[in-house]
Amino acid sequence: MRVLKFGGSSLASAERFVQVATIIEAVSQKTAVAIVVSAPQGVTNHLVALAQDPSDDKAIEQGLTLFKQSIKTIIDDLSASVENFDHQHAEQALAHWEQQLTRYLKGANLLSYCPEHIRARIISIGERLSVAMLMSVLKAKKHQVDEIAPEQFLVTNDAPLNAVADLVLCKENFQKQYVGLANIAIMPGFIGVNSQGEITTLGRNGSDYSAAVLAVCAQAECCEIWTDVDGIYNADPRVIEEASLLDYLSYQEAMELSYFGASVLHPKTIGPIAQYHIPCLIKNTGNPQAPGTLIANENDQQKKVKAISNLDNLTMINVSGPGMKGMVGMASRVFATMSRENISLVMISQSSSEYCISFCVYSHEAELAKQSLAEEFELELLNGLLEPISLKGGLSIVSLVGDGMHHQRGVAAKFFSSLAQARVNVVAIAQDSSERSISVVIEARKCTDAVKVCHQNFFSHRPTIDVFIVGCGVVGSELIAQIARQQPSLKQQNIDLKVYGIANSKGIVFDEKGIDLQNWQQLLGKDAVVLSAENVKAFVRNNHLINPVLVDCTSNEQLAMSYVDYLEEGFHVVTPNKKANTDTWQYYQALRNAAQKTNRRFLYETTVGAGLPVIDTLQNLIKAGDQLIRFEGILSGSLSYIFGKLEDGMSLSQATAIAKENGFTEPDPRDDLSGMDVARKLLIMARESGMTLELSDIKVQSVLPESFDASGDVDTFMKNLTQLDQQISEQVAQAKAEGKVLRYIGNITQGKCQVTIEAVDSAHPLYSIKEGENALAIHSRYYQPLPFVLRGYGAGAAVTAAGVFGDLLRTLAWEQQH
Repeated sequence: MRVLKFGGSSLASAERFVQVATIIEAVSQKTAVAIVVSAPQGVTNHLVALAQDPSDDKAIEQGLTLFKQSIKTIIDDLSASVENFDHQHAEQALAHWEQQLTRYLKGANLLSYCPEHIRARIISIGERLSVAMLMSVLKAKKHQVDEIAPEQFLVTNDAPLNAVADLVLCKENFQKQYVGLANIAIMPGFIGVNSQGEITTLGRNGSDYSAAVLAVCAQAECCEIWTDVDGIYNADPRVIEEASLLDYLSYQEAMELSYFGASVLHPKTIGPIAQYHIPCLIKNTGNPQAPGTLIANENDQQKKVKAISNLDNLTMINVSGPGMKGMVGMASRVFATMSRENISLVMISQSSSEYCISFCVYSHEAELAKQSLAEEFELELLNGLLEPISLKGGLSIVSLVGDGMHHQRGVAAKFFSSLAQARVNVVAIAQDSSERSISVVIEARKCTDAVKVCHQNFFSHRPTIDVFIVGCGVVGSELIAQIARQQPSLKQQNIDLKVYGIANSKGIVFDEKGIDLQNWQQLLGKDAVVLSAENVKAFVRNNHLINPVLVDCTSNEQLAMSYVDYLEEGFHVVTPNKKANTDTWQYYQALRNAAQKTNRRFLYETTVGAGLPVIDTLQNLIKAGDQLIRFEGILSGSLSYIFGKLEDGMSLSQATAIAKENGFTEPDPRDDLSGMDVARKLLIMARESGMTLELSDIKVQSVLPESFDASGDVDTFMKNLTQLDQQISEQVAQAKAEGKVLRYIGNITQGKCQVTIEAVDSAHPLYSIKEGENALAIHSRYYQPLPFVLRGYGAGAAVTAAGVFGDLLRTLAWEQQH
C-alpha cells in the first residue's frame, strides 16, 4: 500500500479534484492506496476566522456565506464537468456539516468564546468535505472507495489544536478497525481524537502528519505528499529564482529543513516515517511526471551542503545576569517555564561564561514568554541577580543543512563570509554536534539578502553585478552598448550583470528584472522618475540587490559629493568623474574610509588614463614597497591630439576646431585648454602616491595666456582663438629649431606638482606621444634610470567606457575575495 496526501492547493478547484482523481487512478492500478486530504485551499482560513470571534453575529453570517459558497462552487463545477458525479451525496455532506458548524457557532456565541475542543471541530470541517467531494468523483469513475475515520484509530494527547499522535496505540487501533480495505480508501487529514473521545487537530498544515501516521499504521511502502511544487528545493524558489530541485534528502536533513522554514513539509511529519523507515516522496499534483524529492534513510555525503532555509517572525529572549553564573538549575527553570506555557523554543544559545541564555520563540508568543519568566524569577530580578528580561524582535533564522557538512572544513567560514558579503550582522549562532546544520539569527530585513548570497556562494556560483548608470552622454551611452554586447558572454562565464537603473538629467528609469538595453532610450523617455539617492537606495533595498554598483558617467559635482552616502549604504562606486577625488583632502580620505568600513570598492581608473591601467599600476607599485620619485605624463588625450597637430604645422585654432569636431575635447574646449583637467588628473596621481595636496597646490600653465580674452560663448571663443595662432606657431618653430617638440605635461617632482608646456627632445619618453595618446612615465625607486612607461589612447568614448566596464568587473573580484 501507498499513502497519498493531497494538500489544499491540490484541491483548490473542481479541475484540481479531477487531476487528483486521475493520479489516484494511475497509482491504484499498481497497488492499494490510502488517500489523505486537506481542506480545499482557503476553506480552513474561513473556518478559523469564524471560530475567532463567535460573538460577532454579522461576521459569522458573512463567514458562513463565504464558506458555503467556496464549497458549493466546487460541487457545482464538478457536477458540470464529471459525468455521473454524485451531486446529491456531496450536497448532503455540505448540508450536514453546515448544520453542525452552525450549531457549534451558536453554542460558542452563547458562551461569548469558543472552547478549544469546539474550535478543533470547527476548523476540521473542510477536510471532511474534501473527502465527500473526492469520493463522489471516484465513484463516478466506477471505483469502490472506503472511508477511513481518524476518530476510530488516530489517538493523540489532549492538546486540542496541536496534538501529537500516540503511534503505538494508533497502529494497534488501525489494525483492529481496518482489515480488508478497498483498493482505494480516503481519510480526512488534520484530525485526531484524545483518550476522552474529543476531536483534536494536529496543527496548521497537519495533514502531512496525518499521512505519516496513517503510513505507519498501514505499514505503507511509501508516503507520498502531493503539493503545488515539484519537490523540495535547495532554497525557497519564491525568493531565489535559481533554486534547484533536490532529488534526495535523508530523514535528518528533511527534519532540519522542515523545522527551519521549508514549507513543503510539516515538521512533525518526519518523525513517524523516520522512526519506521518509510520513504516519503514529495510530488507535484500539477506536474505528476516530475520525479519529485525522495526522503529516505540513506545519508548522501557527496554534497557538503544540501539546502538553505530560513524561518521568519521570531523574537530572541535574553535571560542574563550575575545570578546565572554557577547557579545549578537556572537553565532548567527557564526551560520549564517555557514548557508550562507550551511555548516552543526555536533555537537556544548560551555564552560560555554562563552569564546569559538566549533563545528564539515565535514573535506572537514573545510577550507571554517574557511575562512568565518575570514571574518565575521575580525574586532574582528584585535582588539584581538577573537583569530585566529583554526581547529583540524582527528576527529570522538562516540555516545551512547537509549531511555532508560533517567533518568538512571551511563550510562555516564560507557561511560567515557570505553573511559578511551581504552586510548582515549575526545576532546569535547555533550548531549541533552532528554538524548537520549551522544556524544564525539575523535581522529579518536582511534575511533575503543573506539567503541570496549564500545560495550564490554554495550552489549557483553565479555572482551578480547590479548596475545603476547615471549619465547617458557619450561615455554613458557607449558603456550601455558595451554591456549589452557582453551580457551573453558574461552569462556563459556564470556572471549575472544587469543594469537596473539608467538616469540622465531628466530622471531615472528602473526595472526590477533588469532594463532591456536595446530599448533603454525609449524607456527613459516615457517611464523616468525623479532621480534621487533615496530612490536608488530604496529600489536596492526593496529588491534585495546584493552587489549594487553606482556608475557615475557625469561630471556632476553634486553627485560626486554623495559617493560617501552610497558607499555607506553598501554600493560600490565606479566613475570617470574626477570631482570627488580632487575635492578637499578631507573628502578624499572620507571616501576611502567609507569604502573600507563597508567592504565596498571606490574605483576610478578612468579618471586619469581613460582605458590605461594607471591608478591600478601605481597602487600596486606602492603596495609592493616602491616609492614615487618623479612622475611626468601627458594626461589629456585632447591636448595630445592638439599638440600633435601643432607639430605637423597646423595652427592652434585649426587643431582645436578639428579636435572638437572629432569629439576629442569637451563641448567647451576651454575646459581642456585651461589645463585644469590635467591638473585634476595630476592631483589624483599625487594623492595616490601619498601626497596630501589640494587642487590649489597645483601650478598650472594654461595653453591660453592670461592676456587672452577667453570670455563669451563657445562660438565667440573659437573665433577669437585665431589671435593666438601666431604666438603658438612661433613657440613650435623655436622648439623645432632646437630639435624638440612641444608637449603639455604634468610633473610631480620633490613633492610639488605643476602642469606646463614643455619642449622635449627625442630622448624624452614623451617625445613621440600625439594623436590623442596618453603616456605616463613613472620614475620610482624600482624603476630608474629608465622609467616605467604606460602608453595608449586616453581620449574617446570607447576606451573610457571600456575602462569603466573593467572597473565594474573588478567589483566582482572584490565580492569573491570577501
